[in-house]
Amino acid sequence: MALHLVKLCVGCDSVRDLERWIRQKLKEKKARGEKPEHIHRTRMMPKRAAELIDGGSLYWVVRGEIACRQRIRDVRAFRDNDGVGRCALALDPKVVLVEPRPCRAFQGWRYLAERDAPRDLAKAAPGAAAMPDKLRRELRDLGLM
Repeated sequence: MALHLVKLCVGCDSVRDLERWIRQKLKEKKARGEKPEHIHRTRMMPKRAAELIDGGSLYWVVRGEIACRQRIRDVRAFRDNDGVGRCALALDPKVVLVEPRPCRAFQGWRYLAERDAPRDLAKAAPGAAAMPDKLRRELRDLGLM
């Protein structure tokens, strides 16, 4: 059974912001001649990394709710410029919308069991992915989605 991570998406006000940011970073890497893969750096190395790369995803909290996910391709340890051990999460650049779920702010990341992970929006509410974020949020608040 896959294990996931959940993390705050700091600096993004919407899933579209996150998607634009990813496209921009990949474009910059390609221009520099680097391997165009999406890497998210985090402070702590997960002890359960093998479970994460066995079908796990990073679920992003955007504006107080779990809104989307990216598949985790690899978990790599590295040292920053100060020699401090860090973690690089290699993520699939494709962002998948999920059934929105409220989530309070926290620091770092948290493990998320498969049974507790929100369903992909395309499966939970077909057609909802084409709706604007605000409309989806209102429908969820009304209990209609």
